[in-house]
Amino acid sequence: MTVTIEDASDKTTDDARRDALAVRLAGAVLATLDLQAVYIGDRLGLYRALEDGGPATPPQLARRTGIHPRYAREWLEHQAVGSILDVDDVTAPPDERRYTLPVAHTAVLTDLESPWLLAPLSRFVVGTAATMPRLLEAYRTGDGVDWADYGPDVVEAQEGINRPQFHHLVGEWIGALPDIAERLRSGDGRVADVACGTGWSSISIARHFPDVKVDGIDIDEGSIARAKAHAADAGLEGQVSFLMADAAGADGEGRYDLVTIFEALHDMARPAEVLATARRLLAPGGAVLVGDERVAETFTVPGDETERLFYGYSVVACLANGLVDQPSVGTGTVMRTSTVEAYAREAGFTGFTILPTEHEAFRFYRLDP
Repeated sequence: MTVTIEDASDKTTDDARRDALAVRLAGAVLATLDLQAVYIGDRLGLYRALEDGGPATPPQLARRTGIHPRYAREWLEHQAVGSILDVDDVTAPPDERRYTLPVAHTAVLTDLESPWLLAPLSRFVVGTAATMPRLLEAYRTGDGVDWADYGPDVVEAQEGINRPQFHHLVGEWIGALPDIAERLRSGDGRVADVACGTGWSSISIARHFPDVKVDGIDIDEGSIARAKAHAADAGLEGQVSFLMADAAGADGEGRYDLVTIFEALHDMARPAEVLATARRLLAPGGAVLVGDERVAETFTVPGDETERLFYGYSVVACLANGLVDQPSVGTGTVMRTSTVEAYAREAGFTGFTILPTEHEAFRFYRLDP
């Protein structure tokens, strides 16, 4: 199907809006198919094989990765047509064409610590689609969908996207609290990383502040298991520990110089209770650092692409996850600054500061008792 927009000057407003939406959705179909093909290349190790082994013909890639040659050829041709891969000679017989992964594309597709890594988002798209029957039922009943029910694709997608952000930037984020950063550098500091997920935020804190102890806390058993494995692989078992627990009931009163909550507060059923626990965990002079989505200050229509993206996450995952435990305030991904402040005040914090940290996706808040 081909959809084009003609000059709208001789069209009615309704015709122009119809055509614009048709073009937009047709483009979304193409983008979704691209992501599904990226998912195949990611999950089957096809990109990695091209990066590690160099250019390959379809039969060569099939032998390297254990897939069927005919599927290898179709996938390679698709990737070349879409300019994701390069091909040496389009006139050569199909099984003799050699395909190359451009070096510039490895940052987007295979480099696990690259700030430009986006391939894991293909797992989110596929994983949430697979969960759609359960999500539709939740829409009808008002129930939630547990994070574990989304399966490994969605868990690993969030891990894959957040890991490079934590790796490169967590030191800068904590550095926006200079008094806290100084305490952590001076030795014997302790950090509670609430809703740590698969542990990369906790690991990155430990790497940036090698003298601190970091306790990662998360309610998802599978995520904690992955976090422990990651810490062991990083050689940080003595510095970083992980506990499966409900953040609202975490122990350690007065123990921590810093409590962090990265991209998780909006998922919590009762965020004010979690923040109240975080306040209780703080040692004198400690603070809470919250990093959450950089959404607009108010509901505005039409929204920009960032607003659309975060509402999209909420519609298919975050709101449903936040409604699992009842009672729930049902925040959703689009948690505006005024909402964060209201939760903080309800939790008993007297200091609420929007930090000047620049990030295209996250906004950061300092909470003081």
